[in-house]
Amino acid sequence: MFVGMNRQEQGDKGELSAMSWYVGLGCSIYVPVGHSPDADFIADDGVRLIRVQVKTCGYREKDRWAVTICTRGGNQSWSGLVKRFTAARCDALFVVTVDGRRWCIPADAVEGTTKVFLGGRKYAEFEVEPGSPLSASQAPQTLRCPTPAG
Repeated sequence: MFVGMNRQEQGDKGELSAMSWYVGLGCSIYVPVGHSPDADFIADDGVRLIRVQVKTCGYREKDRWAVTICTRGGNQSWSGLVKRFTAARCDALFVVTVDGRRWCIPADAVEGTTKVFLGGRKYAEFEVEPGSPLSASQAPQTLRCPTPAG
């Protein structure tokens, strides 16, 4: 986790980065109402709907980004069950690292079920252009919207 940023904030920024990338390709974005355990959003490229699962990472292990792709709960009532990654629940795994590097990996190309390592030759073909680094929030700025005439 990036210092000064909680996991929820890091995840939200990662999702926005992924959505921005898809919008840049001309896709429309649809977000599920409420929590979706399998896809963070759906991208519509005009031909098909792409269920996208987004993961963020701020942890490096042996010069690679160590990305946890399974879900281990996150609340105090967690039963101890781990929900492993599977291509049956999404069409693409989009990963954003805290330095802004991004990968869009077809779900059926993901070989791991709990963790993948990015930044080496494996999955290199799926790295897309970098986005903005995920950074801790700065002090909010006052928005200055013009007052409508009339």
